[in-house]
Amino acid sequence: MKFRAERDALVEAMATAARAAATRGSALPALSGIRMELVEDRLHLAGSDLDLTVQVEVAVVGHEPGVCVVPARLATDIVRALEPGAVTFQVDGGEAQISSGRSQFAVRALPAEEFLRLPVVSGDAVSLDAASLVSALHQVVPAASKDDARPILTGVLFEAEAAGLRLVSTDSYRLALRDLPGTTLLAEGQKVLVPSRALGELARVLSGADQVELRLGADEASFGVVPKEGGSVRLTTRLLEGEFPNYRQLIPPHYPNRLSIAKAPFLDAVRRVKLLARDAAPVRLSLGAESIELSAITQDVGQAREDVEAKYEGAEMVVAFNPEFLIDGVEACPGDEVRIETLDALKPATVRPSEGVDYLYLLMPVRVS
Repeated sequence: MKFRAERDALVEAMATAARAAATRGSALPALSGIRMELVEDRLHLAGSDLDLTVQVEVAVVGHEPGVCVVPARLATDIVRALEPGAVTFQVDGGEAQISSGRSQFAVRALPAEEFLRLPVVSGDAVSLDAASLVSALHQVVPAASKDDARPILTGVLFEAEAAGLRLVSTDSYRLALRDLPGTTLLAEGQKVLVPSRALGELARVLSGADQVELRLGADEASFGVVPKEGGSVRLTTRLLEGEFPNYRQLIPPHYPNRLSIAKAPFLDAVRRVKLLARDAAPVRLSLGAESIELSAITQDVGQAREDVEAKYEGAEMVVAFNPEFLIDGVEACPGDEVRIETLDALKPATVRPSEGVDYLYLLMPVRVS
């Protein structure tokens, strides 16, 4: 196997595939590597940890076809460290030789026969607007749980709605919901649960793409992307099994208390006050008619207070939130103004844009004395 490629294109393809390579101890050492297969002038790269597989195709100047598996992180770091320009990659025996200019490296290859068979999802292809999907992913993926002890909550629910597609995620402390009207991806009543880790990687590779092709199988989902700079990327992930929580019963039909506030000044104020919210201390919002007061108190450290202009309708109260969770929800709202609606200081509040109904963020308050 031998080919020549431009360093920047090669390292981008290798880094993308390497993000799916197994990083923990695996029964198959080859899964810690990148599988590279040269067919004429096309180089096919793949990384996988069994749950997530990323395949990349890039144009190169091919000399000798072949297949090899190289250590993902090491090989990628080597190519990244080379001077800009042409890189020659050659496999001789059990060794991969990487050279450019005066630099020469030799890396022991991994057993290619141990790399898994690459997945092929045979479901019907549906094309989606990449920009709309990546916007939705940035809004819902952060709210998914990172705790593998409850695997259902580490996924994002894709659910068919009458108006289109709905994405929902929750870690039991907050919930993010985004509707994509007019997106007919699933059959009526159908829903699937996609791992949030896979969707986070998908959002990365969607950058610069116009369309994404989705195929749904019985237990896998495959996203095909053609970036503007050329080449192609396909991300395949196993779907999660189990019943997602009934999120609809958590969203109250109406709220008696409504705060309308400019998004940027509010975020700046929360970030400043958060400096004194140490040791899991919340940020408190004292809600009044013409303005709100933000405050944070950490015993034996200090306190911070700041007034922010706002419009508030409802009963005066003090409600407290985890500042990081609050910032995530407000940042995800499009537009220049957000609404925060509450029932009382102990029941879930919603954060949503002042205009538009496609995004909603449900946040549990923190009980304070």
